[in-house]
Amino acid sequence: MHWAQALRKYLTPITESVLAGVIGLAIGAVIMLGYGYDPGAAYVSLFRGSFGSIFSWAESLANATPLILTALTFAIAMRGGLFNIGAEGQLYIGALAAVSVSLIHLPSPLHLIVALLAAMVAGMLWSLPVAILKLTRGVHEVISTIMFNWIAHFFAFYMIANVLTDPIRGEKTISIAETSRFARILPGSSLNYGIVVAVIAALLVLFLLWRTTAGFELRVAGHNPESAHYAGISRRKQVLRAFLIGGVLAGLAGAVQVMGRPPTYALVTGMSQVANLGFDGIAVAMIGRNHPIGIIFAAIFFGGLMVGGRIMQFSPGVPLELVRVIEGVIILALAVPELKRIFHFVRKRFSLRRQSHGS
Repeated sequence: MHWAQALRKYLTPITESVLAGVIGLAIGAVIMLGYGYDPGAAYVSLFRGSFGSIFSWAESLANATPLILTALTFAIAMRGGLFNIGAEGQLYIGALAAVSVSLIHLPSPLHLIVALLAAMVAGMLWSLPVAILKLTRGVHEVISTIMFNWIAHFFAFYMIANVLTDPIRGEKTISIAETSRFARILPGSSLNYGIVVAVIAALLVLFLLWRTTAGFELRVAGHNPESAHYAGISRRKQVLRAFLIGGVLAGLAGAVQVMGRPPTYALVTGMSQVANLGFDGIAVAMIGRNHPIGIIFAAIFFGGLMVGGRIMQFSPGVPLELVRVIEGVIILALAVPELKRIFHFVRKRFSLRRQSHGS
């Protein structure tokens, strides 16, 4: 018993994550061996493709850029005791708003700023009905955010096909105006100055949560709603705050993605450049322990897996389906420590609620 307590004491979040990653890699290696592939060669090609060159680093960082923002959307809600999975829909709306700003002509720096602000406001407004439904009708945010994700999905399809359609290429929207595009950091790569916006947003969220009264109230309300109530902290205000800030971040993610990713700088019919970034952000937030700094590193790792996974298919010849399985195993293993903490927190809250109703 004493050795277990000592082990738990020294298992810090970083060492827990490292151990979980090693376990995930080991399970992935066993799966590849079972299908007759060399796990050593596969992992070498995976990490070489992710971080083995300047270009690989650039692509990994480019993939990480929107994931930092969608992960922050989920994390800030979790800190407030909410389960917001609506970043996917809010991201679509933010991307549409950024594209719409290209219909007007503005000078270079101003055009980019206006596009970002429009996307942030659009994402915030799209999250507002979810907060209102929860506060007025008690609708659980998981249900409402799923519904609004699908509404945003088909609304985006309609806008691409009927309103913002490129008159020359009907399968996409008009392209982002050159005056509102992010410049590339490394020529020939997808890396652009949107990564700077994402990192600044993470640092601002860090400051908000741990250096302001508003952030303290949000964390208290999420950690112990009963204590927050007796301390005079308004739960309704914290719910509204968490959803609106999350909507701003998700809308910003959509803008950064379409304003910085070549070659189209537009939304295509299948929305391939933005699809699932909101859901992937949940995994990134879990790996990063719902902490802004952890999220930055987790997003870079996740972005690297996306780049290196493509290289795995060519060098050792691992099929795409198996590559996705290996990536999923690694991500799931890394997310287990945070999932365990969340399940423990939810179970504790339900038990406290049951006791209060019983008394």
